[in-house]
Amino acid sequence: MKPDRQAVIREIISSQTIETQNQLMEALAARGVRSTQATVSRDIREMRLVKDLGPDGRYRYQLPSKDITPEFDLKLRKIFRESITSYEVAQNIVVLKTLPGLASAACSALDSMKLPHLVGSLAGDDTAFLAMSDKDSAVEFCKLIEEMLK
Repeated sequence: MKPDRQAVIREIISSQTIETQNQLMEALAARGVRSTQATVSRDIREMRLVKDLGPDGRYRYQLPSKDITPEFDLKLRKIFRESITSYEVAQNIVVLKTLPGLASAACSALDSMKLPHLVGSLAGDDTAFLAMSDKDSAVEFCKLIEEMLK
């Protein structure tokens, strides 16, 4: 069931602009696939879907680039998840607070993920500054952080 549902999700996000989990649930229902918000959220996390700015100027779910092997990607996400203590948006900058000595590891993990709209990162001991392409990208990235930390 899950592989079938995730295959339908791939088809949906490849052919439609899906901005929210609710839109994805509605698109699944229209194709006869019933799901809950929790299930859709888990699918998004497992499929490593990212939100990217589409050609129409709206953010939408997309499949991630295939540049990183799954095992390496999982390790980087684990490092990121275990090192972050807080995050906040300041215009187009995302400020991450980490456990002491881990800001560099968190930035390395993020840089390796090749996230859209991440222009660059700068790490100190327990604080990292992430320059995003604009404020909306910074806000969207914080939502992604929230999902990754769950």
